[in-house]
Formats: sequence, structure tokens, C-alpha cells
Amino acid sequence: MKSITKIKLIGQPKIVKIFHWVNIISLFGMIASGLQIYNANPVFGGREGLHIPWLITLGGWLAGGRNWHFAMMWIYGLNLLSYGIYIFWTRRWHDRFVAAQDLKALQLSSNPNRRNYAWHRIVYTSIIPILLLAIASGLSMYQPVQFYWLSSLFGDWQALRTAHFMTVPLVLIFTFIHSSLALGIGKGRISTAFLNLKAPTLTDAE
Repeated sequence: MKSITKIKLIGQPKIVKIFHWVNIISLFGMIASGLQIYNANPVFGGREGLHIPWLITLGGWLAGGRNWHFAMMWIYGLNLLSYGIYIFWTRRWHDRFVAAQDLKALQLSSNPNRRNYAWHRIVYTSIIPILLLAIASGLSMYQPVQFYWLSSLFGDWQALRTAHFMTVPLVLIFTFIHSSLALGIGKGRISTAFLNLKAPTLTDAE
């Protein structure tokens, strides 16, 4: 079956660029400050376990790391909520999340752009369970008494800390794959959508 993919160049809304840049900055702020918190009591190996180099941490000490982490958490959370409302209000989610035709394209399409686009949407959708795990484990650690019912789902405190910590490499892996796939769509124009005025949108694929 022959796949037909039309690539239409459209302007990338500035609001989308703002959402993504705030997301990136606050996310890496949370990661760096989270690593500072980690150093106070490493998840692996106890207090004498693996320590993170200070160069990639934020906060300087435990209280400073916590302050930065919670501040970035609110910025990231509110920005993520606003972006979620935006993509559903504008119906952009049709172009973002995986659909049945993407799985069909991976099996039948001979168009490399269409297959790449299908993988892009699959990877983009995969961030949802990662974020849910990060939010659930983060809230459980932030307010373990108020969210006791949530923290109990993780078993003990060590399992909860491990689950929250593991969302960091998962997010970094997602970011790498997401960016790499973007380089393969529209000759890399999607990956530069936040610097250029034009970005490709793939439509009408069979």
C-alpha cells in the first residue's frame, strides 16, 4: 500500500514556543535541584552512595535544592496544565498523539517521512505515563500525609524515592529520542521550529 504524505509549511505560534521554552527551563531546573536533594541522601547506596557532581546541581545545599525544586515544580506544573488546555482547546492533540493510522503506517508505509512521523507521535505520547509517574511520586514525597493513599501505592519510602528518581533518565531519554526524530521530519525543520518562523506539519497521510 502506497503512503502519501503532504508536508505543509505553516507558522509556529509564538505561544507554543513560549510553552516549550518554559517547559525546558523549568524541567532542567527541577532536575538540577532534584540532584541537589539527592546528594543529601542518595537513593542508591545510602549516605555513602553515589553522589552527583556539584556542577550539575542547583541550590548549594539541601534546603536550597528543595526551595528551587518546589519553585520550578509550580512553574512547570502550571505551564504544563496551560499547554494541555491549549492543545485540547485548539485540537492540536490530533497532530501530537498516536493514532491507529500511525501503527498502520509503520506496517504498510514505504514513505520514510511518514514512518518517522508515526514514531514521533508514538514517542510524544509516551511522555504521558512518564509525567504521571513523576507527578504521582513527587506529590507523594511532597505531602506524604495528605496524599497517603497515593504514596501507599508505591509500597515503602525507598520504592517511592526510586520511582521518582527514575523519571529523570526517562525524561532525558524521551528528550533525546524526541529531538532526534524531529531532525528526520521535514529535513530537520521541526527541530528548529522554535527558532524559525516556519515549521512543517504532516497531513493527509494514508
